[in-house]
Amino acid sequence: MTVSTEESEHAVEEAKEMSPGTEKDKTLDPQTERALGFVQMLIEKMEMDAEVSLAPDDGEGSADEIRLEIEGPDAGRIIGKRGSVLEAIQYLTTRVAHRPGEPRKHIAVDAEGYRARHEDQLSEMAKKLARRVAKEGKIITFDPMTARDRRVIHMALKDMQGVRTESHGEGPDRRVQIIPVKSSTPPV
Repeated sequence: MTVSTEESEHAVEEAKEMSPGTEKDKTLDPQTERALGFVQMLIEKMEMDAEVSLAPDDGEGSADEIRLEIEGPDAGRIIGKRGSVLEAIQYLTTRVAHRPGEPRKHIAVDAEGYRARHEDQLSEMAKKLARRVAKEGKIITFDPMTARDRRVIHMALKDMQGVRTESHGEGPDRRVQIIPVKSSTPPV
C-alpha cells in the first residue's frame, strides 16, 4: 500500500472534522494532528472497523508524548501477534508525524488497552525476577525484546535495591540483564 503526502494531509483534515470535542481538537499541535490523521487513514485503508482517538490524560503520559487509542470490533486484529502490527503502526506513525526542526514527541499507539496490560505484566515479571536476582545473586538475561519493552523493565527496576539493569546486544538481538549489586555495607 502506498500512501501519498496528499492522502495523509487529507486524512488529517478529516480527523479534525470527525474527532469529538472539535474546539479542543483545533488547538492540537501539528505533530499530533499528523499522527492522529495518519492512523485514522491507515485504519480506513486497512478496512478495519475501529476508531482512533487521543488517549485520555490519566497521568501516565508526559507533555512530550502523543498517545493514541484504537478501539472497536477489529481492534484485536490491529494488535497482531504479540503486538507486531501495533508496533508497525506506531513506527510508521512516528515516521509520518515527525518533521525536521520540530521538537520530537514520543508517539504511543495502543489498541483496546493491550500495550498498557502488556507493560503492567512485564513490569510485574521484572520485579519478581529482580527479587530472585537480589536473593540468589545470579544474573538473569531476558530474551531479545523491543526498545519499548526494555525501557519498561529499566523503569520498573530503577529504584529497586540490590539490582541494576543493563541492555546488551545489537538491533533485534538486544536484551536486558538484571544484575545483582553487592551491598556496600561490610558484614559485621
